[in-house]
Amino acid sequence: MTSVLESLNQGLYRALASDKRVVLLGQDLLDPYGGAFKVTRGLSSAFPERVLSTPISEAGIVGAAAGMALRGLRPVVEIMFGDFLTLAADQLINHAAKYRWMYNDQVQVPMVVRTPMGGRRGYGPTHSQTLEKHFIGAPGLQVLAPAALGSPGDLLAETVQTSADPVLFIENKLLYLEKLPGEAELSEFDLQQSGSTYLLAVRGAPQPDVTVAAYGYMAHLARKLLLSLAYEAEIFIELVIPTCLSPLDMQPILGSLERSQRLITLEEGTFTLGWGAEVLAQAASALGPRLKAARRVATADLPIPASGPLESAVLPGDSAIRAAIWDILN
Repeated sequence: MTSVLESLNQGLYRALASDKRVVLLGQDLLDPYGGAFKVTRGLSSAFPERVLSTPISEAGIVGAAAGMALRGLRPVVEIMFGDFLTLAADQLINHAAKYRWMYNDQVQVPMVVRTPMGGRRGYGPTHSQTLEKHFIGAPGLQVLAPAALGSPGDLLAETVQTSADPVLFIENKLLYLEKLPGEAELSEFDLQQSGSTYLLAVRGAPQPDVTVAAYGYMAHLARKLLLSLAYEAEIFIELVIPTCLSPLDMQPILGSLERSQRLITLEEGTFTLGWGAEVLAQAASALGPRLKAARRVATADLPIPASGPLESAVLPGDSAIRAAIWDILN
C-alpha cells in the first residue's frame, strides 16, 4: 500500500520527468536529507539540475518562483512549515495571484507552492498551525488540500503540469504516513467523486442523518467514524471531502444537504472566521429554512501549545466530532 507521502513524491517525480520546465525549489531539498518531511527524497539525485536548494527566505523563494513562472518555467516551491507561508503572503496575494489581471491576460503564472500544515506532533505555536484560511478567497489563487483517498500524487502532478495560475497546495503533516485505502479497505463504503470532491457513506445506508464537510486530516478522522456510528448508534453520515478549498464548489455539499438537512463542518484552522463559517454561510443562503441545523468544529482560538495534553485540548479530535454529531441530532 502507498502512503500519502510516497504518492506525493511519485507525483513530483512524474511532473519533473514529463516536463523539463518543472523546477523544484526549497530549503534542504537535496539528498540525502530530501526535505524536512522527505516528500522530495530522491528527486535531486534524479534531476540534479532542476532541484534547487535555497537560502532561508520564504519571500525570496516564492518571489523567484513567480519570476520563473513568468519566464515560462513551471516552478514548485516547498515551504518547510506552513506557518512560514505568512512570510510569502505578499508575493502570493499581492503579486503572483494578480499578474494575469494586471497585464491584461497576457501573462500566466503557473507556479505551485507546497507546504505542510497542522499540529498533533508537539511542535509548538509556530510550527503547528493550519493557516490556509488566510489565503482562501484571494482572487487568482487556488488552494488545494489533498485527501487520504484516490491519488494525492496524481492531483499534485496534474496541478504542476496544467495549472495556468498560482496554486497553494496544503499537505497535512499527519496524513503523510497514512496509507491510501484500496478497494478492500473501502468495500463497506459507497465512494463517489464529483469533480475534485469525494462523497463517502456507509454502503447501503438509508437517508443520511447528517452531512459532514471536512478536508485534510479532519476528513480522515471523520471517515474512521462513519462505520462505528452506523453500527453502534444507527447514525448515518454522508461525508463530503473537497480537495479544492478555493474556489469552492458548493454543489456536492448542497446535494448532500438536500438529503440530510443538517450540516457539520470540520477543520483544523481556528474557529473564528474559518473555512467552515464560509461553507455554513453559503449553505444557509442556498437552502434557507430547509437547513434545519448546523455546527462547526475547529481549533480553539488560541496558540497551539507544545505540551501534548494541552495541544489535544486545543485541537479538535474524535470526541469533538462525536459531540457535534450528538448535539445536532438532539
